[in-house]
Amino acid sequence: MKYSFAVYLLIMALTTYLIRLLPLVFVKGKIQNRFVLSMLHYIPYAVLSAMTIPAVFYVSEHIVSSLAGLAVAFILAYRGKSLTVVAFTAVVAVFIGELICL
Repeated sequence: MKYSFAVYLLIMALTTYLIRLLPLVFVKGKIQNRFVLSMLHYIPYAVLSAMTIPAVFYVSEHIVSSLAGLAVAFILAYRGKSLTVVAFTAVVAVFIGELICL
């Protein structure tokens, strides 16, 4: 039982290391394929979305206030506002939504 955490940690460390190592081993030189380049361009956005969106729905007690904050964030981001403005305004929208739901 003592070593189970260490084993899990070692397995996850190897997994993340292999994920980073394999492209370096198999891809020699610059990538020329336009499809692959365009796909690689969107990976950071996809990963950030996959980590952030589920957390949005569990941040507050009411789903309505979470959706309000998400809607405000999408609208302001679409209009080109800065990340600080988007994040602050979304937090305020969730706070107001929670006050209303009480």
